[in-house]
Amino acid sequence: MPRVYAKRIAQAKALAVAGSLPDNLILAADTVVSVGRRILPKAETEEQARQCLGFLSGRRHRVLTAVVLAEDGKLREKLVETVVIFARLSKPDIDAYIASGEWRGKAGGYAIQGKAARFIRYIAGSYSGVVGLPLHETAQLLGL
Repeated sequence: MPRVYAKRIAQAKALAVAGSLPDNLILAADTVVSVGRRILPKAETEEQARQCLGFLSGRRHRVLTAVVLAEDGKLREKLVETVVIFARLSKPDIDAYIASGEWRGKAGGYAIQGKAARFIRYIAGSYSGVVGLPLHETAQLLGL
């Protein structure tokens, strides 16, 4: 249920802010890294990051980013799915990435826009969605 989860969290973020700013446009998003039905955490500890990277090593996973626009009490949303395949990671690869600190607070324990870019063997979908805000779909929601 990673899709449902990503949408639910993005909607909750938008609604939490919209209540205190009723006459404004509110844009919220949430990004989830999943392997099958399993949702990987936003790594908060080195151990979590190591587990995520070890789990993703040599595997295909999905990155789901839900974007929600709250306007005049109505919610509009887009869900963007991107397929990413990691190269096999060695212990020195993981150790060096952990030492960088980039993994902190990142879904799946990595930031594609940083040092983890070298781990990516294949990507199909929205690069900006993996970063955390799919730009094309966000522009569509905003009517740009």
